[in-house]
Amino acid sequence: MIEQMTDLPAGVLGFRARGQVTAADYENVLVPDVEAAFALNPKLRLLYHCGDDFTGFDAKAAWDDAKLGLRHFSGWERVALVTDVSWLRFAAKAMGFAMPGEFRLFGNAQLDEAKQWLLSP
Repeated sequence: MIEQMTDLPAGVLGFRARGQVTAADYENVLVPDVEAAFALNPKLRLLYHCGDDFTGFDAKAAWDDAKLGLRHFSGWERVALVTDVSWLRFAAKAMGFAMPGEFRLFGNAQLDEAKQWLLSP
């Protein structure tokens, strides 16, 4: 399941992933919110938090994530991934160089630090 984070300052869009993330989560929550944000702004700062209760993505959700990233390739100003899930951290480290804009990886205990980094000039 994906839910939009509401405790973020203006200019930062955030999502929290819990349990198994499905294509329906992307299609009903994440994609519409991201598209609405891009309609207002050509650049987006994004926080994606996968906490301890996150178990993974189904294949279609992973594909939807890739499509969304490519559709707005030059629009990602900063992206912060916050997680302690080891396989996700490994994948982010391995593929972080391919992320457009600035990308940083944070641990769960660094959630507030990630928010501050997204706000910094």
